[in-house]
Amino acid sequence: MNLKRSFNLFIPFFSILFLLHTSCKEQSIHASNKALTLNELAAKSKNPFAKKPISEAFKEYWYAGKAEITSYTLEQARYGEIRNGHAVLVFVTEPFLPEKQVKADRSNGENVSVLKLNATKKYLTGIYPYSIMGSTFYPVDDNQHALKTSLSVQEWCGHVYSQVNNRENFEFTSHSYFESEADQQFELEKNVLENEIWARIRINPNDLPVGEIQMIPSLEFVRLRHQRFQAHNATATLSSQNGIQTYTIYYPDLDRTLSIDFSEAFPHSIEGWQETFKSGFGPNAKSMTSVATKRKTIQTAYWGQNSNEDVILRDSLGL
Repeated sequence: MNLKRSFNLFIPFFSILFLLHTSCKEQSIHASNKALTLNELAAKSKNPFAKKPISEAFKEYWYAGKAEITSYTLEQARYGEIRNGHAVLVFVTEPFLPEKQVKADRSNGENVSVLKLNATKKYLTGIYPYSIMGSTFYPVDDNQHALKTSLSVQEWCGHVYSQVNNRENFEFTSHSYFESEADQQFELEKNVLENEIWARIRINPNDLPVGEIQMIPSLEFVRLRHQRFQAHNATATLSSQNGIQTYTIYYPDLDRTLSIDFSEAFPHSIEGWQETFKSGFGPNAKSMTSVATKRKTIQTAYWGQNSNEDVILRDSLGL
């Protein structure tokens, strides 16, 4: 009788302990879930397109009403041989309309300030000349991909044109005189564009992507090597020596390496570049290296220097 009574007294006691344990456990779970939810909210609150601060040095250099023009001696690999020529990089800030994706004619609240790069190359392949120009528009806020990039190539066989518009996806358009390429138009997911790297160097090289990444090769390489416009696995590194930093991109499946040398100090001027890839086609293709070496740099409002008497200014660039 006493044993039974003692047992009956223990039942409520264990029930209370069980309830207390369960309640504490549930509170712990709720607290954990609450913390997780707050963390998720915090992560979501971080705007990936938040504007990055622009330094006073950047404003003074890039908003002085002038463009930076740099000429380079070019040794370009083409058809299995090295061709002598020259390259010019023109950097300038401009107001850009993100919807129409063109330079704005006038000031308005929709304009995005971009650092534009017009990159040109000229060289001869035997009797006929090559003329290449690429344009890339990258936001100075350094908070997203290039808003637009385009390429045109002219030579005596014909000419080609490619363009990438940054909208919900990358919108790729291309026109070529080759039957296999002809007219193309498609979309692909966004990845780092090799074309935008040059502007990113000038704005903030510390933000350059490094390590194992996905990158879309330049429009120039894609067109001249007749490759499909798509992202490839790449390894990117950033090194420094004697005041010069080098950003190197290696594409293992393309057997291609691009290295860009630039000054470690602002304004991070492009000192030159080297590109190693297989030049030529078929069994005769061999690995060769194109090299660009800096000649001269000037800052000037070139768009207003278009009279015959201004031709002499080309001497200041060694052209």
